[in-house]
Amino acid sequence: MLLVLLQMLVLSCGAQPRCDPQVTGRCKPSVVEKPQCTDVMLSYCDDMPYTRTMFPNILGHSTRVDAETATEYLLISVVESLLGGQCNPEIRMLGCSVLAPRCEGSKVLRPCRSACEATHKKCSQAFEGIEMAWPYFLDCDRFFVSDEEGCYDPLDGLKASTDGPFFTAEDEAAPTSEAPQPEQAAAPIRFTYHSSSQMIGVLKKTEDRCPDISRTYSIGRSAGGRELLVIEFSDSPGEHQLLEPEMKLIGNIHGNEALGGQLLIYLAQYLCSEYLQGNERIQTLVNNTRIHILPSMNPDGYEAAATGGGDSGSDEEGYSYGSRNIGRNNGQNIDLNRNFPDLTTIVYRRRRQKGFRIDHIPIPDNYWFGKVAPETYAVMKWIRSIPFVLSASFHGGDLMVSYPYDLSQHQRGQNMFSPAPDDKVFKLLARTYADSHKTMSVGSSHAGSQKGVINGAQWSSIAGGMQDFNYLHTNCFEVTVSLGGDKFPPEEELALSWQDNQEALIAFIEAAHRGIKGIVKDEDGKGIKGARISVRGIRHDVTTTENGVYWRLLTPGVHIVSASASGYTRATKKVHLPAGMLSAGRVDFVLQKAPPDSDLQEAERIVSTYERFDPYNQYTQYTMMADANQQRVERAEKPWWWSYFVSLGGPAPTWLLKRD
Repeated sequence: MLLVLLQMLVLSCGAQPRCDPQVTGRCKPSVVEKPQCTDVMLSYCDDMPYTRTMFPNILGHSTRVDAETATEYLLISVVESLLGGQCNPEIRMLGCSVLAPRCEGSKVLRPCRSACEATHKKCSQAFEGIEMAWPYFLDCDRFFVSDEEGCYDPLDGLKASTDGPFFTAEDEAAPTSEAPQPEQAAAPIRFTYHSSSQMIGVLKKTEDRCPDISRTYSIGRSAGGRELLVIEFSDSPGEHQLLEPEMKLIGNIHGNEALGGQLLIYLAQYLCSEYLQGNERIQTLVNNTRIHILPSMNPDGYEAAATGGGDSGSDEEGYSYGSRNIGRNNGQNIDLNRNFPDLTTIVYRRRRQKGFRIDHIPIPDNYWFGKVAPETYAVMKWIRSIPFVLSASFHGGDLMVSYPYDLSQHQRGQNMFSPAPDDKVFKLLARTYADSHKTMSVGSSHAGSQKGVINGAQWSSIAGGMQDFNYLHTNCFEVTVSLGGDKFPPEEELALSWQDNQEALIAFIEAAHRGIKGIVKDEDGKGIKGARISVRGIRHDVTTTENGVYWRLLTPGVHIVSASASGYTRATKKVHLPAGMLSAGRVDFVLQKAPPDSDLQEAERIVSTYERFDPYNQYTQYTMMADANQQRVERAEKPWWWSYFVSLGGPAPTWLLKRD
């Protein structure tokens, strides 16, 4: 609707502005004309609390036609759509009070500065959200006057109605029992596509709204210089808490698979709103889990997909969809989900060697001689810096959840079932998402899918995938959620996609509390770093953190679990996990001093190799490249709405752009 409206207005617009937005006093008609009152005939101003106006107006438009073809009028005609319904009709009516000022007795009455200031206080954040400057013609000091100067309130009619959308400052200070407090009111989720810069804006706005449970932080920049911004939810943002699991969700690994990133933006807003409104389930989840959300790992690819594609459709804001593989790779044309170290091949080659472990495999030095994308580099450092327990990445292509391994163990047989040691755990995690999704368990068309769940290699064998890297290099268990064949669905379908995935997302986050957790200590009560937690029958260990804490995802049932560390005796316990446990079982270990074990010493040697990351100092190289590209992006990138206003012809309305 916004696009159609703008196209209609563009046909009639294009007049040169009579007012210089940058210079005070330059808002005068080019030819001095005798002021005259006339009927208000601007269609977007016909509900003003008066019927007569005067031209030239306050901005210097000599006639109704001049005002109607001005960029200022175009803005107020579409501002409701631009702001997603926020501040409507206050902004429009305030603009009308300048474009079509009140006329009484052949005299123009100026609007009140107090009304402008109240609206600016309420609505400036909405303009920040779309990266638009506060309109110059709503400058409260320049075009509005004080009560003493004889002004009128253009919003007086709205304030008089208790049913209207406008509330005075007094109303906000003393809400009734029927009206929720502003901090308790749910912020509506706009089910629309967001540009990369808009995504960052939404995350920042969410952080501002929920500062006690969220924070944003950057893990690096893309090849094109765009920020890789994460939002974290926790009752102690920025702080790792003892025995509290950490999990992550990542979208837009492939830029043309856009739905996942949008769902994660909606999820961030949902967690904030529901927590503030007292949703006990969400409050319990946030208070007991540290949740990290990276909506877009590949912002360069996403921008290419969103704006490219000759035969693709487009939404109201110019974001195209259906452009096939445009934007799949990053700005260097690297497929990020093939760019991680291929540790799975190492496992297949060495799996018969005595004592070879299938966990915490070091990154081979030769990996760094290849082309490592800055996005991959940033995510690897992120994964290594936080003790993630659980993770999901979001893709398109089918409707199902896949799990490790991604690479087939049969060299001559592509797409063959290739299970990891934790196959049962991965199936449980994948099933948690698929069964909670509204249609996934019955919607997959892949022959190998079992009610929406499939082994990654059986689906499509790849090397260098992110989920295998998580599992084989760290303690983190990652699955891949494929959200359907339409990778860039039409905007009108986004709300339905959110409804389909909302419960699945929450249930999957809750899965971080499956299995067992605990602390491994020595006889003096000090936590042991790097102790190994082993489960009989599963050839994959997890290790303890700096303070001896561990988390081990497991299926319900009986498990024999042991803890070991070099220089200590091994301790073993039998653990029974009933089906339906809502939180991880607490299993602590106390290890006694003992002579070093040769096998454990070998494990320690491997750990020392594991600690080597980026031995050839590639980070400096990537940082310099990203910084240079960032400057280029900042010069070239304009907000998504810019093209509509410059299509008018004439001078570009640079007063709409925010200035640092």
